[in-house]
Amino acid sequence: MELYYSFSALIVLASIFAYLNYRFLKLPSTIGIMVIAIVVSIFLVSFGETILPRTFGHLHDLMNSIDFTEVLMGAMLNFLLFAGGIHINIDDLKEQFWPVVVFSTAGVVISTFVVGFGMYYLLPITGLELPFIYCLLFGALISPTDPVAVLSILKQANVSKALETKVAGESLFNDGMAVVVFTVVLQLAIGEHVDLGVESIGILLMKEAGGGLLLGVILGWITSRLMREVDDYIISVLVTLSVVMGGYLVARQMHISGPLTMVAAGLFMGNFNMKFKMKSVTQDYLIKFWELIDEILNAVLFLFIGFELLLIKDLTNFMIPGVIAVVVVLLARVISIWGPTKFMSFKTRFSPQTVKVLVWGGIRGGVSIALALSIPKNEYSNIVLSITYCVVVFSIIVQGLTIAKVANPNKIAKEEQEQESVVVEEVE
Repeated sequence: MELYYSFSALIVLASIFAYLNYRFLKLPSTIGIMVIAIVVSIFLVSFGETILPRTFGHLHDLMNSIDFTEVLMGAMLNFLLFAGGIHINIDDLKEQFWPVVVFSTAGVVISTFVVGFGMYYLLPITGLELPFIYCLLFGALISPTDPVAVLSILKQANVSKALETKVAGESLFNDGMAVVVFTVVLQLAIGEHVDLGVESIGILLMKEAGGGLLLGVILGWITSRLMREVDDYIISVLVTLSVVMGGYLVARQMHISGPLTMVAAGLFMGNFNMKFKMKSVTQDYLIKFWELIDEILNAVLFLFIGFELLLIKDLTNFMIPGVIAVVVVLLARVISIWGPTKFMSFKTRFSPQTVKVLVWGGIRGGVSIALALSIPKNEYSNIVLSITYCVVVFSIIVQGLTIAKVANPNKIAKEEQEQESVVVEEVE
């Protein structure tokens, strides 16, 4: 019953904050909920113990009783990634295959090391001493873009389909590489022996990412075949729910990537099922069901992110390091995006404006906070969590609210046409 009470409280708070945002702030729903939660958290941290001690105590205990890492990585993320994958057109993804692959693999590794070295040399300016391995750990957890935050915000950014697929595709698939890098660096940080050989890390990556994708395709194929035989919206909803919930349990038992399993299953089912004639009412119910799940869980997730402030000790002491971290992470994002576009064969597809949108659209969110919270408690864990929180809040609020202005569709289209003309002239 404890879990039921906790979830009930979160749903009630999310609905109240969503209403307040809709009536007064008029921000994108998820961002508005998070902003209100942060404001409430700041008020409670500053005055709660004296003015509203019981409210502060209840909320603090509520957030403390919930394992955010397990709730997000082990439950919510699976539903959100499946919902994201089911709405992506596989043909659009094929067209952007190489950009998505390179950004979600090489881009993550490049960003991890740039952030690691940048924080190691710049943090001492603020009086903080963080060992290089923990700077690298911070780089590993902050480098992957958050698929939930990205997909939620891109819906309202009005970017081109090709650009949306690049950004969304990268965020959906970079979890596999990010988890491998984070796992290896975390084991080094806590003193465990790790085989750093290329073969060992390659096998780990193949098992984590390749196994997750393969399992997702298998689950998607089996359930899609079943749904072809029974064109009923109630059964279709139940089948997709079983894929997400049962698929995660299988992935966990096999020690492979649950998130990538959900992405692959969602992509397969979302595209394969449309190839046979599904009743319009079945298709309509299925799409609306997963849109509703997506919106509800996004609201709860961003509420979580706002209230995580209650668990961070002395966040004000980390504001300057947080600002430095924001600058370093943005610089790393520029390098990890701009570099591959200059040296890979697909560079002609990227205009300067497109690169700008890819950089600014690299939004961090709950996944980074969840990974930071999974670090065993020691003298450095609170530092990493605090600067991670600063970067995530900046990313969601500042980048999330301005990405629509940065993404100027007309300018991007004009630059891409000019590039195509240059390529044609060079060929002739």
